[in-house]
Amino acid sequence: MSKPRSVLGLIAGAILVLSSGAHTFLGWQALGAELARTNTPPDLVTGLEIGWKWGGVAMLAFGVVVIATFLKRYRGEAVSTFTPAIVSVAYVAFGAWALVYSNYDPFFFVFIVPGVLLALAATGARRV
Repeated sequence: MSKPRSVLGLIAGAILVLSSGAHTFLGWQALGAELARTNTPPDLVTGLEIGWKWGGVAMLAFGVVVIATFLKRYRGEAVSTFTPAIVSVAYVAFGAWALVYSNYDPFFFVFIVPGVLLALAATGARRV
């Protein structure tokens, strides 16, 4: 695998890690504030917060796996990019669905862009 593809994978992984923090803390802060203005039952808010923050943990885990994979690739190790490719498909598919479902709210490119970068990094890899 070429060094540029490995670097692209590392960049995509960093975006996933950074966006996990933004999602978990800033995203919930904004959503929680909006929910506080409603009559949403506290149990529902708690359940939403737990699920929202689990999404952030999953994003962090994806990012760490991606970084670990492409760091090994960058160092010349023969490591499969199957797992980062699956993460890429999940990000692009979810982002595309959310984009359409939200009547094309451009916010959802925050999933599509890193997913596409990751797809570019994961393709063309030598077989292990």
